Amino acid sequence: MLDLNEEQQMILETVRDLVNDKIKPRAQELDNTGKFPQENIDELIELGIVGMTVEEQYGGIGADMLTYAVVMEEISRGCAATATTVAATNSLAIGPIQNFGSEELKQKFLPGFASGNLGAFALSEPQAGSDPANLKTRAELDDDEWVINGSKIYITNAIVADTFVVFARSLDEPGSKGISAFVVPGDAEGIHVMEPEKKLGIRASPTSAMTFENVRIPKENLIGEEGKGLRYALTILDSGRIAVAAQAVGIAQAALDDSLKYAKEREQFGRPINRFQSIQMMLADMDTQIQTARLLYYHAANLKDSGQNYIKHAAQAKLYGSEIATDVTHKAIQVHGGSGFLKDYEVERYYRDARITEIYEGTSEIMRMVIARELLKE
Repeated sequence: MLDLNEEQQMILETVRDLVNDKIKPRAQELDNTGKFPQENIDELIELGIVGMTVEEQYGGIGADMLTYAVVMEEISRGCAATATTVAATNSLAIGPIQNFGSEELKQKFLPGFASGNLGAFALSEPQAGSDPANLKTRAELDDDEWVINGSKIYITNAIVADTFVVFARSLDEPGSKGISAFVVPGDAEGIHVMEPEKKLGIRASPTSAMTFENVRIPKENLIGEEGKGLRYALTILDSGRIAVAAQAVGIAQAALDDSLKYAKEREQFGRPINRFQSIQMMLADMDTQIQTARLLYYHAANLKDSGQNYIKHAAQAKLYGSEIATDVTHKAIQVHGGSGFLKDYEVERYYRDARITEIYEGTSEIMRMVIARELLKE
């Protein structure tokens, strides 16, 4: 495994202590109730983690990709739903503003994120999921204001977001050419957020549909250049996949940790089940898969941090990490036997939480398309 520097190790250990002491013990109850993990978020805000990717000049700690990713793994080991809220803010809301926004936009919004504001990324629509170029939401310029109308689905953090990054069609151009990106304050008049969806996993992370009805924002809230919004979105998703890969590894690691503990304690035929070769083979495979997935996301993060092309490697890290997370959590239930099917044990939650990592920020099928496209360029 690649070594972390002293600062990265210090941040990781601080987060690990919080995860072990507070976040992980709360996770099962949060899953049962679906309640937003406000206590977790407040404690992470105190550590500067919720807006950790904000550059220092705007009040953040300016975490690089590797630091952010290892923190995502650690939070996910404790509570994947909490990690999803943190990722939606850092990867998807802060990223577009910090990477493509004007200095005025950065000064206006980034300090708020650094102090704990939550963000959301409003891209998906009923007819535009894996095909974002087909979105229908409109933004029209009226004097010095943009007026936004349309609807979005599957929006993480929608009900708690202080700030939205919204993608809408502002030019009468086909496909991606007419799409622009905007910063929309969460309290803007005309935003309607629906009740959170009932989901298989990450239940404490709120996911909602929402509508924009004549939502007015200043002309200056356009991110970057008009018509380049989808290009910005895809760039942000490329890097966000590293964080999803790290999240998947964190979920898988939690499943392995619980399986090792259970296998040492559970006895059958007069001895602990970790003495049986069939159990040992599963544990060996689980650890090998996790170590491989971790190295993949470490490598992708380091490529990004060093300014190299990381698109293929990020897609590979997400593809492999998400699929092994599903497999590892499946094996964890098998190790636990009948107990693994009960809510008394956390492995059934890990299994449900892992499944979303194969879907959001690009499905496994889309990841394979990205990898093939990048390979064919070489």
